[in-house]
Amino acid sequence: MRNLTIYLVVLLCAMMSKIYAQKTFSTKAELIASSISNITKAEKDALKRSVEAVNVELDKGNITKAEADEQKKKLAEATAAQIEKRVAVEEAKLTELVKQKVDGTLSEKSMSAGETFVAIFDNTKAKNDTVERSEKRTTSQFVYAVGVNNLMHDGMLAHSNFRYMGSHFYEWGITYNTRILKANNLLHLTYGFSVMYNTLRATDNRYFVENGNQTNLEVAAMHLKDSRFKNVNLVVPMYLEFDFSGNQIKDDKPFFRTHKSARFGLGGFAGVNLKTKQTLKFEDEVGNSVVQKTKGNFNTNDFVYGVGAYIGYKETSLYIKYDLNPLFKNNAYEQNNISLGVRFDLN
Repeated sequence: MRNLTIYLVVLLCAMMSKIYAQKTFSTKAELIASSISNITKAEKDALKRSVEAVNVELDKGNITKAEADEQKKKLAEATAAQIEKRVAVEEAKLTELVKQKVDGTLSEKSMSAGETFVAIFDNTKAKNDTVERSEKRTTSQFVYAVGVNNLMHDGMLAHSNFRYMGSHFYEWGITYNTRILKANNLLHLTYGFSVMYNTLRATDNRYFVENGNQTNLEVAAMHLKDSRFKNVNLVVPMYLEFDFSGNQIKDDKPFFRTHKSARFGLGGFAGVNLKTKQTLKFEDEVGNSVVQKTKGNFNTNDFVYGVGAYIGYKETSLYIKYDLNPLFKNNAYEQNNISLGVRFDLN
């Protein structure tokens, strides 16, 4: 536990030194999140109007209940497909943004005039929607997190086989935030879905090799410029969140605002492994640059679950998560993924 505490403190200090660079990144991520939220809301509003029109026809006796149910089902399926199609475009933008951030190629210049206008418009719209959102017991957020990643070896983190600052994680997803008590704003339940990317970079010119039901690190015969092992998981997170934004009274009516003060959450996640990939970069015998990508199982667990916590102020939090199940199924010793980073819950 002492080694883990020292490690977390060192990583936190290193991450704080990068806060300035994070500002441009988080602003662009917030614009993408706002776009995703607007797309979802617009499509759901359109679906609601279409369903109401079907109900009118049912009330008039023009269609039967079975026909109405069938029409509603088709409308819901069409809306889901349209949301998925439009959100996929924004997700591609986010993936490229994350790639630029991880690769260090993200430009830190100021936003363009067009981006600035969009940001101002979105902020103005958010202010106009404050009362409406505050009256809702359940709201939605876009979640993005980024930080460092490593493996606990039989419960120990010291002398890791992986680079401390070279191994990263990032996560994005949609969460719903439900106020538990009708007249009090302290307790909230957050839940939704997230895609987690956990990356490991081995030290000492090593890479993962699958030997039967064992997956071990072995020294490469050639000099590796990069050895990167990535797991992609789709999970359902669930947290009990304590939000100290407080209650307010307006026009003799209580209303509630979230993410306006200190808050912290405790909970966990569970899900499935979507993809495992190892990327090796090296030069061949004649000096050509080679990038070798291997997608496979590598004996990783198909099902993942773990615990997590975050503490912060307003939309930004320090975030830690830990996988309770080992990364590999049958290895002689357990290796559990642990991540520490910064998390943004964007309304």
